[in-house]
Amino acid sequence: MPSLWSSSSKGSVFVGLCLIRSISFTLPHSSSVKYHIQMARSALDETSDSGAFTRTASTFRNSISRGPNSQFPAESGRYHLYISYACPWASRCLAYLKIKGLEKAISFTSVKPIWERTKESDEHMGWVFPATDTEEPGAEPDPLNGAKSIRELYELASTNYTGKYTVPVLWDKKLKTIVNNESSEIIRMFNVEFNEIAENPALDLYPSHLQAQIDQTNEWVYNLINNGVYKCGFATKQEPYDVAVKQLYEALDKCEEILGKQRYICGNAFSEADIRLFVTLIRFDEVYAVHFKCNKKLLREHPNLFNYTKDIFQIPGISSTVNMQHIKRHYYGSHPTINPFGIIPQGPNIDYSSPHDRERFST
Repeated sequence: MPSLWSSSSKGSVFVGLCLIRSISFTLPHSSSVKYHIQMARSALDETSDSGAFTRTASTFRNSISRGPNSQFPAESGRYHLYISYACPWASRCLAYLKIKGLEKAISFTSVKPIWERTKESDEHMGWVFPATDTEEPGAEPDPLNGAKSIRELYELASTNYTGKYTVPVLWDKKLKTIVNNESSEIIRMFNVEFNEIAENPALDLYPSHLQAQIDQTNEWVYNLINNGVYKCGFATKQEPYDVAVKQLYEALDKCEEILGKQRYICGNAFSEADIRLFVTLIRFDEVYAVHFKCNKKLLREHPNLFNYTKDIFQIPGISSTVNMQHIKRHYYGSHPTINPFGIIPQGPNIDYSSPHDRERFST
């Protein structure tokens, strides 16, 4: 909400994260002494000198396991998922929690959609919690630690943390720390490790016979589509934008062709690869086409992709993970360098619950 980056003289970038950059300077009349200040940076600073957007890896990479000696055993009630409905990486974790039937075993909390100051001591803008249950529909105060921001959770988990402050955050209530903040790993845990307490344990979105195909599909979908829209939107020069948008639409055309022959992206069985693709597609016409300049062709101008998106949206549990008000308010309201006045477009208000034609394929 995924995850993500590296620092350079230009700074560093992505929705919902932050980097800490160290700068040094020399005070007047003190040429021999350098002072270092830690500066919190948001995603909007992470571009290379070429003007291209670059994403770095997540930091907390522990795993929950059913194994008897696991540091993080798969126990009901022990873990909490912090998300933003706006973030596609966090949303795919919530989708897994819902469709696997883990709501009774793993609680979750959503932050407010629009970035705000996370500390009085610096200018960092990031994910924050509402002060009350009624302040922001769909968001709640932190029920575990009373944290005011996601940043505070990272600082609770590690006093020396110098990475970005992203969602999702998978929190261990017992050890009071972050287990993992990499969405691609969290969804794999949710898929199998909690099957003894999941209400839908038979659902396997990463079956052994499809794993190689899912991995291959995830790689190009992530690079060209999931992250591709950010490469378009956060580019600060024309050339990297042109490269990214060309690659994006070639990948979308590839999806359109594949989905003209089968119901899902890896065949006629719903899989992990579909959820990973869906979280970008559901945001495409409402946000990316306008805000990230991905307007060469709309999602609803791709008949197979559009009906495919409606098909997945209508899977029980998925629609509850899509809060379009949060999505639109976040993107249009949290990136002042892209949308300085924070104006939110009124349309297109697509009805993804309308009929689709995907039943023509066997399942």
